Amino acid sequence: MRSPDLTQIALEVARGAAPILLAGYRSRPRATEKARSDLVTEYDLRSEAFIREELARLSPGVALVGEEQGGTAHGLTWYCDPLDGTMNFVHGLPFFCVSIGAMDDAGPLAGAVVAPALGLEWWGDREGGAHRNGEPCRVSDTAALRDALLATGFPPDRSREPENNLPTFSRVMREVRGVRRCGSAAIDCCLVADGTFDGYWERALHAWDLVAGCAIALAAGARLTSRSGGPVDLTVGHLALTNGRIHDELVALVRD
Repeated sequence: MRSPDLTQIALEVARGAAPILLAGYRSRPRATEKARSDLVTEYDLRSEAFIREELARLSPGVALVGEEQGGTAHGLTWYCDPLDGTMNFVHGLPFFCVSIGAMDDAGPLAGAVVAPALGLEWWGDREGGAHRNGEPCRVSDTAALRDALLATGFPPDRSREPENNLPTFSRVMREVRGVRRCGSAAIDCCLVADGTFDGYWERALHAWDLVAGCAIALAAGARLTSRSGGPVDLTVGHLALTNGRIHDELVALVRD
């Protein structure tokens, strides 16, 4: 299956799941903790059930790994986060999305991210480039880290260093124009893709958080490595994603 075909499937399904999330937005939905500060709602579950049904219909035989129901990767695999940014969603913040991406043995291949409360959609793939709300998008031209606006995040359990990312955040914040935290890794990656952010780093994420957004960012010209600057393993989730021009400077600050 060609990457543009995968992109269109991901976008169609993500658009279909988005109204499920909007139905619960700003309703203060009841949430349960899967782990410390790691929330799940009925809308996460309903969204993933819809995504699984639609992907099975539109791409039979392609493996699927989702945040809520798991799965096993095998060759070309879908990775979906049915509600990325659940903490934001529960508290009524608009930074949440549906994230659906495909990855093969060569890495992130195609993806779509739909953020319905923000009115934003991103999609992209290796062959067709990246788009934001239907318009082509590219990474920024920022050439120096001191001029950069970056994004990062923090794990649900922030009791341990350096895993909590706080020492790294403090080190980076002193060297850049600013650092933002959206609370959605998929949106952060897409904001690198469209040039809003110049770079993004984080640790201990999951592939379902990252595959779609990284596929879109790579299609927009981004550079993706581990935090040490080597090959990235998105199933481990330690990454640096930038416009390429500031990459080495950022890696020098975020590597352990």
